[in-house]
Amino acid sequence: MAEMIEAFVYKESLSIYEKCICAATLFYILGLAVLEVSGKHLQYSKFWNLGSNKSSKSVVSSKVGMLIIYTPALFAGVSSFWIFPGGGIRFLMLKSAVTIHFLKRDLEVLFLHKFSGFFVVESAVIISATYFTAAAGFVYFHHQTRGLPEPTVDLKYLGAVLSLVGLSGNLYHHYLLSKLRKKDGKGYEIPRGGLFNLVVCPHYLFEITTFVGFSFISQTMFAYACAVGVAFYLLGRSHATRKWYVSKFENFPKNVKALIPYVF
Repeated sequence: MAEMIEAFVYKESLSIYEKCICAATLFYILGLAVLEVSGKHLQYSKFWNLGSNKSSKSVVSSKVGMLIIYTPALFAGVSSFWIFPGGGIRFLMLKSAVTIHFLKRDLEVLFLHKFSGFFVVESAVIISATYFTAAAGFVYFHHQTRGLPEPTVDLKYLGAVLSLVGLSGNLYHHYLLSKLRKKDGKGYEIPRGGLFNLVVCPHYLFEITTFVGFSFISQTMFAYACAVGVAFYLLGRSHATRKWYVSKFENFPKNVKALIPYVF
């Protein structure tokens, strides 16, 4: 079993410090997932105004909050081309995929999304730090593999395909969500079209697909840990989102799952 797993990952010689970063990143994101399932949500989107002490919380507009969470990660991606030039085709694919992903998210915030409500600053900082750590970690830990032999099973091209599928699917379903909003940008409706007919958060499903793609391009332990962590967090967030829709709409279709069609 161990030999089979080793075929899919670089044989990295990580320091204790680097191993701690990998473990801490995974368990931190898993902790956020547990909080989502237990009802203690990061406060943005539908959950921005939860809690009994709303008046004491610092908030910004949803657009500003979204730019806060994505822009540092975009900076990490862009700067990686200057900090770590070269590195071969796999490294170029990884740096490009990470940069394009977060550039897309910022462009969506600026030109596609329609917002209502606010973004609690504390939540924005937490998510921003998480995305920045992930983006910088993808690049740093892959840079550390220089000189090591390639994994026996090469997943980088499959990873590139998954990243493109994730990016395209996420963009399309964000477009569908933007078309739901009224001209005043307020209020929610039950999403329709695309995979919204099967799950309430297909954009999260494609976000997971994107991060799995990153991990397949990189094939480092850090990248795999991030993909697992993001998957579990978005599982928790989608579960909470479905509960919210069920509580707000009496006619919410029971056959529509949270994240995985027909399953969850």
